[in-house]
Amino acid sequence: MNKMIVAAVLGGLLMAGQASAAERTAQQQKMVDCNHQASSQSLKGTARKSFMSTCLKKTSTNAGVTAQQQKMKTCNADAKQKSLKGAERKSFMSSCLKKG
Repeated sequence: MNKMIVAAVLGGLLMAGQASAAERTAQQQKMVDCNHQASSQSLKGTARKSFMSTCLKKTSTNAGVTAQQQKMKTCNADAKQKSLKGAERKSFMSSCLKKG
């Protein structure tokens, strides 16, 4: 499993290195972004592999999700955590979605 992840990461990096930013697929861009983050944190070996795996899974979960959809998801979670209902929830959601 780990060898497959490493092979996929290396293959993606090789392809991403050959393509310009405009020509990269979404997956290639994720690879580049995650690799850049791992490098900036000076991660090596197992820590880097673990970070890359988590980073790629996290970003792929959010693929195709707009900023507004992500904001809605976050505001809903916050409202649920605060156990808001009815008008109080509506007011909270309105102000939460307008932030930022």
